[in-house]
Amino acid sequence: MKATLLEGKPLARRIEALVSEEVAQLKMAGVVPSLAVVLVGDDPASRLYVTGKAKACMRVGIGSSTIELAADVPQSELLGVIDRLNRDERVHGILVQLPLPAAIDAEQVFSGIDPVKDVDGLTPENLGKLLLGYPYVVPCTPLGILELLNHYQVPIEGANVVIVGRSSIVGKPLAALLMAKAKGRNCTVTVCHSRTRDVVQLTRLADMVVVAMGSPRFLKADMIKAGAIVIDVGVNRITDSSVEKGYLVVGDADFAPLTEVASYITPVPGGVGLLTVAMLLKNTAKVARNQACRP
Repeated sequence: MKATLLEGKPLARRIEALVSEEVAQLKMAGVVPSLAVVLVGDDPASRLYVTGKAKACMRVGIGSSTIELAADVPQSELLGVIDRLNRDERVHGILVQLPLPAAIDAEQVFSGIDPVKDVDGLTPENLGKLLLGYPYVVPCTPLGILELLNHYQVPIEGANVVIVGRSSIVGKPLAALLMAKAKGRNCTVTVCHSRTRDVVQLTRLADMVVVAMGSPRFLKADMIKAGAIVIDVGVNRITDSSVEKGYLVVGDADFAPLTEVASYITPVPGGVGLLTVAMLLKNTAKVARNQACRP
């Protein structure tokens, strides 16, 4: 029996509809939710993501703007842009598109964002609140994964989970969310990374494997046990001259063979990525409402 596909499109549409209703209500109260995205450099994938986010904002009625900076922009100038957005009352949410150029200190950049405008939950304050169990906003991709699992009623309570990837964007916050003492979670989580001695030994014992490392088709069918859940966060372009555009978009999981072994699996594209964008919209509406309610 083949794995059940955890497709993101139906849920993303449902969430967008709910956000659209909330945005309409905010506008009736005189609040027009607005998101500012800062794009540093001219990476084609990043530009594509930013364009997709702008289109998604338009669909639900959220105002959006993109500030484009050169790849060699001084960090002080980037921080100055963020400070200006922090002080602009018309801007409710700020998102700095990743990855940033190597010369930029990403942690310092995130520290410069006003936590109340942090739609991706990556400021030190918001990550700390998440770890303590009372998040202001939850990082978009981990939140999207939880929404997807809940939507398809995938049983993970008490599961042994292996996350391959320890980034502050996915791996670390997702581990905290899954470990939380909350209904439907209470998982036992192992986080693997580039220095883990035997990743395969750990993934083969897991009830659920989350791959988020940016390595095309890393997770093979013989690396999981029968019936395991596979959540693929990776988005990778690989050259393929057999297709018109010259490349394929694949995940970190070797999708086709894994469908013969896993119980549930997310496709790439069409899985977690769509929920990441939907959660960005949800978080933007949330921070706009919170700012409107502040005394």
